[in-house]
Amino acid sequence: MRIQYVILLLSLFAFSIPLNAQETYQKPALSNSESWSMILLPDPQTYMKFGRNQPIFDLMTAWISENIDPLNIKMVLCTGDLVEQNDMVVPDKINGNLPSKQQWEAISSALESLDGKVPYILAAGNHDFGFKNIEHRKSNYDQYFPADRNWASQKLLKAVGKNFENRPTLENAAYEFISPHNRKFLFINLEFAPRDAMIAWAKEVAGQEAYKEHTLVLLTHSYLNAQHEHIEKETYPITDGNYGKAIWEKLVQPSQNIQLVFSGHIGGADDFRAHIGFRRDENAAGKKVNQMAFNAQAMGGGWHGNGGDGWLRILEFLPDGKTVKVRTFSPYFALSPSTWHLAWNTEVFNTFTFKLD
Repeated sequence: MRIQYVILLLSLFAFSIPLNAQETYQKPALSNSESWSMILLPDPQTYMKFGRNQPIFDLMTAWISENIDPLNIKMVLCTGDLVEQNDMVVPDKINGNLPSKQQWEAISSALESLDGKVPYILAAGNHDFGFKNIEHRKSNYDQYFPADRNWASQKLLKAVGKNFENRPTLENAAYEFISPHNRKFLFINLEFAPRDAMIAWAKEVAGQEAYKEHTLVLLTHSYLNAQHEHIEKETYPITDGNYGKAIWEKLVQPSQNIQLVFSGHIGGADDFRAHIGFRRDENAAGKKVNQMAFNAQAMGGGWHGNGGDGWLRILEFLPDGKTVKVRTFSPYFALSPSTWHLAWNTEVFNTFTFKLD
């Protein structure tokens, strides 16, 4: 009799979890109906390297597509490392079970759901170059993401830099965007550890008279570490490269109008805090520069896990033109009532507000 009673209590307790989740879960919505939002996608590489993980990233981009109108999504950024290996023919079955061609095809397919609907800008990370990990700077990026692929992005395109092979590609590119609140933005995408020539190119674009009154947004793969510091040095086999500290000193700090920097790259197995960085500094014009690193690739089982538990960030730009609300959400956990209680990460480093000057 006692055993039956215990079993009954356990059953009732287990059943209560989804009921409580249904009572407390709130699907993503704007806090102000006049706001607009931008979605930040973390490094997709761990989703791409295993065929079993790819549907999670498909779910994430499908969720973005479904919420373009409800969340007034006007821009999507991805922090880079689109694939685990840029040019591997035979996978090692440990750090991925798919050759590179299938990884590039998978990330390309996932983003098709956004083509023609919303502009997206994709950083090129260290894993998007070389064979396994930037042994050289040649990349398959342009083959799968040419300038004319997504007309929603193409119509914002204002300038394109040249890649390592001296060809203009979106690995280095600038896009002009005017928000629903009439604030003018210029987004500049820079390759992983940008070469001196690309730092000079970005500086020249940012300094043009046409963008003097714009808010500049810089997207690059490696910039901040989890201690909120500018990354000073990394051990990749490239010689002409600038990491976070050099990017800050050569480009961001001397700027008159760069006010936002986004990056990814960092992480720790099932440690969300190790994937996050944030700091504010002043540029040469005395304007605050909000700098954010966001990744999730080792959540959900570590470096060989499910790819990142579906986490992404929703940045809501309020109608005052200055306030930005940051929330961290998983469409993967939001898919079922049994996991709704996991769909929001509300820790202070994942849910916060910052202001633009």
